[in-house]
Amino acid sequence: MNLLYLIVLFPLIGYLLLVFFHNFWSQKLVNFIGIGSIGLSALSTIFVAVEFFTTEQQHFYQELWSWIYVENFNIKINFFLDGLSLTMISVITGIGLLIHIFSSWYMFDQEGYSRYFAYTNLFIASMLILVLADNFMLMYLGWEGVGLCSYLLIGFYYNNVKNGKAALKAFIVTRIGDVFLAFALFIIYNEFNTLNISELIKFSLLDCAKFHHSILELAVLMLLAGAIGKSAQFPLQVWLPDAMAGPTPVSALIHAATMVTAGVYLIARTHNLFLLAPQILNLVAIIGAITLIISSCSALVQTDIKRILAYSTMSQIGYMFLALGVQAWHAAIFHLMIHAFFKALLFLAAGSLILSCHHEQNIFKMGGLRKKIPFIYFCFLVGGSSLTALPVLTAGFYSKEQILVATLVDGHICLTITGLIGALLTSLYTFRLIFIVFHGEQKINADAIKSFTHHFPLIVLLVLSTFLGIFIIQPLIKVLPQNNFSDAGGMILATISSLITIFGVLLSKWLWLDKHKSFIYISNSILGRFFSSFWFVGFGFDWLYDKIFVKTYMRITCLLQHDPLNSLMNLPVLISKISNRGLLISQNGYLRWYIASMSIGAILILALMLLYNN
Repeated sequence: MNLLYLIVLFPLIGYLLLVFFHNFWSQKLVNFIGIGSIGLSALSTIFVAVEFFTTEQQHFYQELWSWIYVENFNIKINFFLDGLSLTMISVITGIGLLIHIFSSWYMFDQEGYSRYFAYTNLFIASMLILVLADNFMLMYLGWEGVGLCSYLLIGFYYNNVKNGKAALKAFIVTRIGDVFLAFALFIIYNEFNTLNISELIKFSLLDCAKFHHSILELAVLMLLAGAIGKSAQFPLQVWLPDAMAGPTPVSALIHAATMVTAGVYLIARTHNLFLLAPQILNLVAIIGAITLIISSCSALVQTDIKRILAYSTMSQIGYMFLALGVQAWHAAIFHLMIHAFFKALLFLAAGSLILSCHHEQNIFKMGGLRKKIPFIYFCFLVGGSSLTALPVLTAGFYSKEQILVATLVDGHICLTITGLIGALLTSLYTFRLIFIVFHGEQKINADAIKSFTHHFPLIVLLVLSTFLGIFIIQPLIKVLPQNNFSDAGGMILATISSLITIFGVLLSKWLWLDKHKSFIYISNSILGRFFSSFWFVGFGFDWLYDKIFVKTYMRITCLLQHDPLNSLMNLPVLISKISNRGLLISQNGYLRWYIASMSIGAILILALMLLYNN
């Protein structure tokens, strides 16, 4: 495992080279460094994986150097590898490499080409630090790193003010979760006297009775708040739809390989602490269920293709939270990996579609494109089928069914029903997109693309999104608790779920392809327009937060723009200025002024003497 540090080092070197020398290098050299650094990181991951599977040891540590050392507070830069972190780094470097290859085609000849690859290299490096860190402090460094990189990449096209606002919104909202996570670290260190993840797991298992249960629950609640901020879950989900302002490969990177999966990883990594707070664990499932429904409904009425995919990500992360909440740890990470495959495929295919249609993103201005760009149509068909979990042939079917079966076996019937409703909504909005864009009357001309750097990543992701993707081994048995979710009703539930998914596809065809008059009448009714508008704006959370938080904050800043304390501190200066002006008036050089002032002074002295004698 001596190569473990190289997985992080290569992207960091690539970032530094691209930042300091970008003005001197051609696009080919930028490609070589930007893609090559991630390629070397992926190659190092393969070597580490081979060594991991060929040895009996299931945990590896790599000590590098001491970072912070103050009395008993000792934080080291150490990397920790187990089955969970190996799964995560494989997804990060593998999917990240494919996205970088695609980006070399997508970003070709665009302004800021080198800057783009510098940011994405740093993004990958930060996420790798996050998942390989052996202590919470180092993990928090990577956590903040991905937040910074998301801000830089979402606002990549900074000439547009809207893009800057979207980047700022993502940065601020995710910072709210980050502050709660920092509180969790303070509480954990104060309670356990360590931030080492392995030691915390041992503490929680061996002797949890000596710790204050209420404080432990508070710490776990703060961890959950950090996770929902990063993974765009209710009620901090508002930043993700606006994060589509950046280049489309960035969206693939955020949604598939890096940022939004960080919250799921955090809960899975600290599962022992969550097991000690079962009420908070139930809250995880409830939050996932709520996010699943509201994001699916919002995706159902969007017109921007990237926003549809953004809301679909929120719903799929909701499924992962649902699995975590019912202690289906393996199912959650399995769906995380499968989701990375088909979501990267969908976003990259969407980027290709947008460029083919001359930067058009409104799905209702497209149509009949399956003959013009058949390869992209096939990518959407496979990726969309995996997203909707069409039975047997798609990888998404197997990962999603594990989650639904887990909720049923755990006795949460309401969560199972929610998951089935989510399956119906997912098939509706996914094939709504496919039918509107690729079927019906052609409304826009699209140009087919022929390029290796365009086709290769899509073909790999396309294959992984089919049932072949489920054969990738996840070494989680000795890392996360293995719950037996085999149940006689599992096959029945899988059948019901499959029938619901197929029904959703057929209903989507009936509603948006056949365009029946009854549907048009309902959608144009007062109630139909209300729900469409309400869902379109994401259930009004932006409006609500603007009224409660943003406007209130602006009013407070207006009141405090003339800081009273600052005015008080400036009072001596003001008195000095007034005194100085008085002295300047008295010393003006005019003889008549001196005679008059002396006369007034003499009169005042005589008056005082007369008053004193009387």
